[in-house]
Amino acid sequence: MLRITDTRTGHLVEVPAAPRHLLRSRVQLPDIGTGADTGIGLGPVHLRVPLIGDVLARTAELNGLQVITVLTTPELTPDRARALDRVMAVLGIHPPAVVGAHRPDAALGGPADVHVVSEGTHPAGAEGGALIEVGRVTTAPPTPDLPVPGTPDPADTADPLAVRLLLLTSPYRTPVTVTGAALAEARRTLRDWRRSVADWAQEPSRPIPADLLRQSYAALAEDLDVAAVLALLAELADRSDVPPGAKFETFAHLDRVLGLDLARDVGHQRPS
Repeated sequence: MLRITDTRTGHLVEVPAAPRHLLRSRVQLPDIGTGADTGIGLGPVHLRVPLIGDVLARTAELNGLQVITVLTTPELTPDRARALDRVMAVLGIHPPAVVGAHRPDAALGGPADVHVVSEGTHPAGAEGGALIEVGRVTTAPPTPDLPVPGTPDPADTADPLAVRLLLLTSPYRTPVTVTGAALAEARRTLRDWRRSVADWAQEPSRPIPADLLRQSYAALAEDLDVAAVLALLAELADRSDVPPGAKFETFAHLDRVLGLDLARDVGHQRPS
């Protein structure tokens, strides 16, 4: 069972409401604004909504549902549309079935079960289905040696998935301020976890502890509490009572929802 807080009522509702195995998700990209058609202005401020739509889809699939996602957008030039595709790809956001649909219900094959929008947005045609309002993202002025991220660049030496981790660390309704210091901390966390996962992968595999699996699934199924899952993993990494092989299986399994490429360094350990 997957339950989401409907912003209209403040109550948890089950999605999809009907007894079926298909979740129809409509995600609305916030207005990108003006600027050159080079992708300038596309960044965490706009991409948190598609990111939460991606986490919703991944969680639903983990719960045995099929998912179809439509991303509705403002009018985009071809260059801006290609920039959107590139930035979503480097942030690990799975491609929606349709982008820019003017008739989302037709693209979804029926009314949406859930609408994912930016806080304060009231999209037309969202009367039915649960409404998820995603907290806004702001960026702080850069500090020396710690620039604030703009558009995640595939050619950037910095890991763009650190932006994904940073945006997932807070509950989706909570506003987020992206700072250079917070991004640097997210990069360190990713680096440390990937090194640990690579090391644990060398040990004999062990089952995921039942209590950890139950807690993580419950957190995800109850209003997409990814922040609780990240806290669980941070605690698990330091536990001496859990075998390395079980730690590896837990991190790898939950990364199906987190999308942080935590097993990237497996097989590329540093020489001892």
